[in-house]
Amino acid sequence: MSDCCSASSTVGNAPKRYRCPINGKEYPAVSTTTILHHIKQPWSWNEKQQGYYFCDDPECDVVYFGQDSSIINSSALRTPVGIKQRSKISTVCYCFGITKSDAISNPHVKEFVIKKTKEHSCACGIRNPSGKCCLKDFP
Repeated sequence: MSDCCSASSTVGNAPKRYRCPINGKEYPAVSTTTILHHIKQPWSWNEKQQGYYFCDDPECDVVYFGQDSSIINSSALRTPVGIKQRSKISTVCYCFGITKSDAISNPHVKEFVIKKTKEHSCACGIRNPSGKCCLKDFP
């Protein structure tokens, strides 16, 4: 199993960060593997040889975007993106199904995730829509 908290792979010389074509803010690269695991119809996605990025702005409907300004909105995903939601029942940790409410009501939940991350028992690169470790997203 790969290290779930390592940086996502990018294509060739694609920048590690790129500006969202909708809100103009810079966001980190995300692997195409992550995108494929979250879109509703991955077989219909026109993947190109370019960098792709994850927009975590709750005010922006874009979730993924490419260097060519192509976008994938929330409606095209089968996975709700917890970091873009303000609800206490939104997911914080996709590997273990932990919500913001779980994390707030039980401090041992984060300790559990830290332990499992150290043991490499997580799959953030695929399960988390950001392709990154969830620990920074805990309340």
